[in-house]
Amino acid sequence: MSITMLQDLYDRVFDSKYLQQLDSTFPPPVSISLKPSLVKGIPDGILALVAPIVAYWTYSIFFHIIDVYELAEYYRIHTPEEILKRNKSTQSEVIRDVIIQHIIQSIAGIIVYSFDPLPTTGFEINAMWQIKKRIPFPIPNELIFILYTVVIPFLRIFIAFIIIDTWQFFLHRLMHLNKYLYKRFHSRHHRLYTPYAFGALYNDPVEGFLLDTAGSGLAAIITNLSPREQIILYTFSTLKTVDDHCGYAFPWDLFQIIFPNNSIYHDIHHQHFGIKNNFSQPFFTFWDKWFKTEYHGIDEYKKNARKMNIEKYHAFLENRHKKRLQQQQNNKENSEYSENDDENPSTKKKE
Repeated sequence: MSITMLQDLYDRVFDSKYLQQLDSTFPPPVSISLKPSLVKGIPDGILALVAPIVAYWTYSIFFHIIDVYELAEYYRIHTPEEILKRNKSTQSEVIRDVIIQHIIQSIAGIIVYSFDPLPTTGFEINAMWQIKKRIPFPIPNELIFILYTVVIPFLRIFIAFIIIDTWQFFLHRLMHLNKYLYKRFHSRHHRLYTPYAFGALYNDPVEGFLLDTAGSGLAAIITNLSPREQIILYTFSTLKTVDDHCGYAFPWDLFQIIFPNNSIYHDIHHQHFGIKNNFSQPFFTFWDKWFKTEYHGIDEYKKNARKMNIEKYHAFLENRHKKRLQQQQNNKENSEYSENDDENPSTKKKE
């Protein structure tokens, strides 16, 4: 890459004349004006509501195509036969309830949006100048720019991740500990014993509002996210939730590489043997570790690996299935033996 190209790249990223204001003795002037929308004609606050819905259906359809055309059978967690046999809700019921949740989610979002101030611009260079003055050592203007436009927003979104995880863990765990709450609300989601992408937000409407809509909205309010940061948070968390329920364990899936809470981790929670474990969602697993609710039945299959892969999880499920069949066979044989024993006069006590 030539020096000219590097200079051109620098000029595209950094406006040197703009950043020179950070060297001023006095704070740069503030000239507030309305901030242009990211997409012309769609306010950023509305886009923050639309983008996650579009992402949900687009990503779900992507996995549905993989399902229908059997494009990744090796990485499928459960067979199509299992999905048809074990799941208690039809796909049409699932899609209907997800649409209902998206409607409720949108209405709630529009209500909150109506109270939000319009996004403005013109204060950024002043804010960067204030940051630079607080730093007790010299720092290049370019780093101040990166700190303000990339690092600080990233930290706010990361904190929002933690808030969402905390909110969902305790509410999700409560839904399992309280029999009424489980039967009345959360049991609907667990009608999908073998999750698939469309079912990521298959919930009772009340639970869906409390668990997902309220949790994400609260995280955005607490961290004071801008509308554009909300777009990132809501869309990313939606994609992550769909990925957790996708029914596949891909070795190249970035969601499953970056986050310990992935499709296998959550699939365990949907199985009868793990329903009282793995409450954490959708990003991290630290609350499960803290409360000792992480499922450890797979530890021997993980060995020294950081995460469970699809081969080991299949081996684990197959071994569990064989043990259950053997136990059922043993119970049947014991039952038959007892019946024969009762019918044999020689085994009865003489009166």
